[in-house]
Amino acid sequence: MIGSILGDIAGSRFEFSRPSNFNWQTEELFAPDCRYTDDTVMTVATKYAILMGHSYENAYRTFGKRYPNVGYGAMFQDWLHSSNRRPYQSCGNGAAMRAGVIGEYFDTLEEVERQAALSAQCTHNHPEGIKGAKAAAVGVFLARIGCSKKEIQRVIEKRYGYALKAPLVLRRPFSKVRLTCQATMPLAFRCFLESHDYESCIRNVFSCLCDTDTVGCIAGGFAEAFYHTTGFDNDRLLRRYLIKPLAVGKPDTVLYDWAVR
Repeated sequence: MIGSILGDIAGSRFEFSRPSNFNWQTEELFAPDCRYTDDTVMTVATKYAILMGHSYENAYRTFGKRYPNVGYGAMFQDWLHSSNRRPYQSCGNGAAMRAGVIGEYFDTLEEVERQAALSAQCTHNHPEGIKGAKAAAVGVFLARIGCSKKEIQRVIEKRYGYALKAPLVLRRPFSKVRLTCQATMPLAFRCFLESHDYESCIRNVFSCLCDTDTVGCIAGGFAEAFYHTTGFDNDRLLRRYLIKPLAVGKPDTVLYDWAVR
């Protein structure tokens, strides 16, 4: 989960633009203008739902309303503030960005898939949205239980039909920002598969023109589960970016508290 949050934060400043001198191999990962986005808020909300025994829908509404200005998509915004609780047939990558943490808390592939489907269905009930959530959670699960990268690739390709064989060197020239699960998931898996540690995974994300915070969140979750570390001072970074001082009163520590709980 920490890998997901830090991947979101690292990718946040390149979500829409890059400086002219951008170099993905040397660019600072955690800069002063990094921030957490909806990916982090919804990942924490998923963990909250699991640990508290709440529905995913109620958790997403609770955290979404507490943190309203973090980059939600238009359809999610409408759902969040509507009395109509029906899902909206989205195949957007928002279904997958929040599901990786599920792979940390359940002990069979079948239960991981069931929970991931539940997490998606309250909003992203398009078949591709549900599939993306399952793949994100199962990717973390397989990495956590010690599967090799070849095993992970084989399972993901077989169960979900994602084409993962094309290397990044062939993907980069044609990469562009795409917000669907079917575009996001193959890239996120490929960034992980070609990495040798957590940092190289996030740099692989930087190497492609993409929805960097969300791809970083998903791929970062795989990488942390596989390598068992991010190689960074997690607590220092989480405190730096998740705890926001207030003009009056105590700082808001809710995201941090649930991230490390």
